[in-house]
Amino acid sequence: MTSSTGRPPALPLALPLDPAALAELRLRDDAGRPCLPYEDQEGGAPLRCCLRRSRAGERIALVSYAPLRRWAAASGTDPGAYDEQGPVFVHADPCAGPPEDGGLPFGTPGALRVARRYDAAGRILGGRALDLGEEPDAVVGQALAEAFTDPEVALVHVRAVEYGCFLYEVRRP
Repeated sequence: MTSSTGRPPALPLALPLDPAALAELRLRDDAGRPCLPYEDQEGGAPLRCCLRRSRAGERIALVSYAPLRRWAAASGTDPGAYDEQGPVFVHADPCAGPPEDGGLPFGTPGALRVARRYDAAGRILGGRALDLGEEPDAVVGQALAEAFTDPEVALVHVRAVEYGCFLYEVRRP
């Protein structure tokens, strides 16, 4: 797929956690549990605050996060039964946030992902299982482009299959 300039289209922007939500999660998560920071001994955790993998020795926390609930509250909708929460990693302390260049994070070759589509009312419109293969950005980029061809799709959540972690959200361009 190329644009009218002959270059591939820009990848959609993966959104990090909202700073206000992140501040709340560093105190108490969306399941009501206190944040319990720890030193990451190995590194590699997908950090939702800065959209990169953790490094060994960083202080991080695994918290429960309800992305659709928070989006619905901000947009004045009710996700109903689709309101779910799941695990996400964050830095235990404020960080620099995501890089300026954006793009699609956590594109590990061979990883498995789910791209779940939602409408403006917060209802699931379907989804797609993804094997990232050897070209992760291309696979996810194609799935997002396909999702947004449906005018009813307002946002897409990308999740890791193995642990169910919510990795990031992409909203309609």
